[in-house]
Amino acid sequence: MIEVFKTNVQEEWQCKIIIDKLLEHFPNSSITFDLEDCDKVLRIHASSISNTKIIDVLNFHGYTCEVLP
Repeated sequence: MIEVFKTNVQEEWQCKIIIDKLLEHFPNSSITFDLEDCDKVLRIHASSISNTKIIDVLNFHGYTCEVLP
C-alpha cells in the first residue's frame, strides 16, 4: 500500500525527524520526502497505513499534512 501526502516540510533535517517518528508507528515501511515538488510530497509504502495517524504525527510536530488524491 502506498499513500502520498502534501506537506509544508521545508528542510532535510525536518524530514529526518518526521521519518524517525513515523517509523515508530510504521516499522518496516519505506518513507520518503520530495522537497523539490511544490507539494513537498511525503510518500509512505507500508503493508498497513493509517492516514489519520500520519496526519496526527505531522500536526503534532507543527506541520500540515493532507492526502493527495
